Amino acid sequence: MNKRHLLAAALAAAFTFAGASAQAQDFPTKPVRIITPFPVGSGPEGVARLLADKLSRAWGQPVTVENRPGGNGFIAIDAFKRGARDGHDLIQLDNVHLVAYPYLFKKLPYDPVRDFEQIDPLFRNYFFFAVSAQSQYKTVGQIIADAKANPGKLNYGSWSIGNPVHLGSALFESMTGTKMEHVVYKETTQLYAGVATNELSFALGSIGSTQALQRSGKLHYIAVAGPRRNAAFPDVPTVAESGGPAGFEVIGWTTLAAPPGLPKAVTDKIRRDVEKALADNDFKAKFEAFGYEPFPTTPEKFTQFRNAEAARMSSVISSAKVSLD
Repeated sequence: MNKRHLLAAALAAAFTFAGASAQAQDFPTKPVRIITPFPVGSGPEGVARLLADKLSRAWGQPVTVENRPGGNGFIAIDAFKRGARDGHDLIQLDNVHLVAYPYLFKKLPYDPVRDFEQIDPLFRNYFFFAVSAQSQYKTVGQIIADAKANPGKLNYGSWSIGNPVHLGSALFESMTGTKMEHVVYKETTQLYAGVATNELSFALGSIGSTQALQRSGKLHYIAVAGPRRNAAFPDVPTVAESGGPAGFEVIGWTTLAAPPGLPKAVTDKIRRDVEKALADNDFKAKFEAFGYEPFPTTPEKFTQFRNAEAARMSSVISSAKVSLD
């Protein structure tokens, strides 16, 4: 009897594995949709469209990008949760959705862990300290010294409460023991125009958001908030090299996720094909244009990284007493 049971179990496992493998080989069987919370023309959305084109060629099925901006990303997430659960609907998310909002909102319309099967991080980018071309500040150390000498007099800006620029600036205050005014603008264009005209002491910004004003000579980068200098701007020092706190980093990243509960063979196939697409030279050019860099990692290491980022954001948000409820 035991031998028969063992044989039956082995056969069942073999059929299950064979079925999952066949399902993975057949995937996708219909058009695939990548839902993104980012607007048309934005850097992250551009990466999603390039990825969709590569996957469409590899899979022999249309892969489209559906923009669902607004509502803190909740509109896109709701569309994803109501969509196909078999892997034919995917979603692009960023670090705010996954590691900041859980601490900014008392109640979220999604679970950042249980509602998503992480496929692959798509890119990461480190933010720059941007100042006006006419600014008195040439180093981060000068900003810190002035902020300590004049508490509450300096200001920085962002486009909302709880975005990476705001939280990164709050972290900067915490690490330097300074207190500055946070000025909220309606959109990034107004924000960095405010820096260029010296309305703001400084603002953290990505290359994609600031490069037009930087290239026109209206903005200067005085430091990059990363572990090393940016290859596109080798003459711009890190924050530590510019007189700021060691280890100060402000990072943005986006990831591609699928519905939870997919067969492992299907998830693995999507991951393999995404990683193959990201290795294409076309992405190198796209990343250089927006100051992005590849973010290669294993699922296990990415989970560890995400958990560490969540702990860091929890500390920053608690210290800054920020809430979006």
